[in-house]
Amino acid sequence: MVSENEEHEKNLPNGKQKVASMAEEVPATNGAAKAVKASEQGKKLADGSREKELSGKEKKELAKAQKIAKRAAEKQKQQGQPAVDLVTGNKGELPKDSGKKGSLGPAIPASKTQHKRTGSTSASAQPSLPHRQAPSHAALVPAQPEKENKNVALFDHLYGPPRRTTVAGAGKDVHPAVLALGLQMRNYIICGSSARCVAMLLVFKRVIESYTTPPRNSLPRHLTTHLSSQIDYLVSCRPIAISMGNAIRWLKVEISNVDVSTPESQAKSDLCDSIDTYVREKVTVADQVIANKANDKIEDGDVIMTFAKSSIVQQTLVEAFRRGKKFRVIVVDSRPLLEGKNLARALADLGLEVQYSLTHGISHVIRHATKVLLGAHAMMSTGLYSRVGTALVAMSAKEANVPVIVCCESVKLTERVALDSFVHNEVAPAEELVIQGKTSSPLSKWEDIPNLQLLNLMYDLTPAEYVNMVVTEYGIISPSSVPVIIRLSTNT
Repeated sequence: MVSENEEHEKNLPNGKQKVASMAEEVPATNGAAKAVKASEQGKKLADGSREKELSGKEKKELAKAQKIAKRAAEKQKQQGQPAVDLVTGNKGELPKDSGKKGSLGPAIPASKTQHKRTGSTSASAQPSLPHRQAPSHAALVPAQPEKENKNVALFDHLYGPPRRTTVAGAGKDVHPAVLALGLQMRNYIICGSSARCVAMLLVFKRVIESYTTPPRNSLPRHLTTHLSSQIDYLVSCRPIAISMGNAIRWLKVEISNVDVSTPESQAKSDLCDSIDTYVREKVTVADQVIANKANDKIEDGDVIMTFAKSSIVQQTLVEAFRRGKKFRVIVVDSRPLLEGKNLARALADLGLEVQYSLTHGISHVIRHATKVLLGAHAMMSTGLYSRVGTALVAMSAKEANVPVIVCCESVKLTERVALDSFVHNEVAPAEELVIQGKTSSPLSKWEDIPNLQLLNLMYDLTPAEYVNMVVTEYGIISPSSVPVIIRLSTNT
């Protein structure tokens, strides 16, 4: 027996149920083209209803189909696609004759809908769906040419954030003395490993003097955190030296050893005294001892060659001159810092005979040298880590059978191992290689020259076999004995 619903479907050529199911089967995520296609099919099926009146059930199904079409149009509008009516196929609007007889069956009021079960009528106006215009294509802005990367690929791992040039953006808890010190180190006003280490410790002493422990905090714990922000600012201006790192580790240990029960004023006073003692023993007295030991290696008639400027080497030469020894000095220098000029001027003012040369003339002046006296940025068991160009001087001296003597304080000794200058180094701004104020220089506009990159390394590594001896405050040692001196200096 055929059911009443099946017989009713056969008598409905308009296929309103198919329209509703079709609207449900078309997801809102489909493109506008699919929605239009489905709406055209629904329109063809709906045209058959113009000859017959719709029953209450058919009206309800038609309202349901329109509701589904409205929801689909709203979702398409949110996704940036034009709204499509799945029944009529119109975009953004309903049929103009939706309330008239002959459009989709009998006359159906546009603002009233009769409920089948309750028989009540509700005034629910069917708003017209908005039509979303396709976005107009604005005038295309010509793409800017990509800026060429001026970093040398082989040393790309050494490049970090640009050095800070102003105090703008510094933390509010950074001490004013630290702000000034960072810019002085960045501009090479304070230059040299020992000078930077001493200046940093003296500034930290001022930081401790002005420090106040916050409530519900202890000095050993909070002061270490407070110093970390000062250190971060100094690193942003210029990477710290090996001696500075050793001093920072020592200071943090001293702070952590402070007894919590000690009054704050007494604890700060003890820390300041410890800093003064560290500077006196590790730098001031150590330099005097090293200068005295190195003086024993200088004889009358010697020609001492040195590179750039080292404070301990300068002190050694001055001490030897004051003892009445007759010798001559050759200062080899290199760009861009040209530190050797200051050393040559200071020695010449004392009355010493000084010869100044750049690195390209080292093969000529090395023939007159009898000893090479070098300073150190750091001393490793694998070699000497110092200003770039030091390795060239040491290798040239080895070729000419001239002994190489390194003067180095124990605070500069490190257990770090390096076999070359590529893994660990400091890259200075490439602009420092350009001669300032000289517009005719070929490098005056080097950033605009394609495929041109400048590399400004600060240090190089001299292998241990090119160093004959290392003079420290603990005695004269070979580079392989550096770990022994580190243990001695740590225990004392």
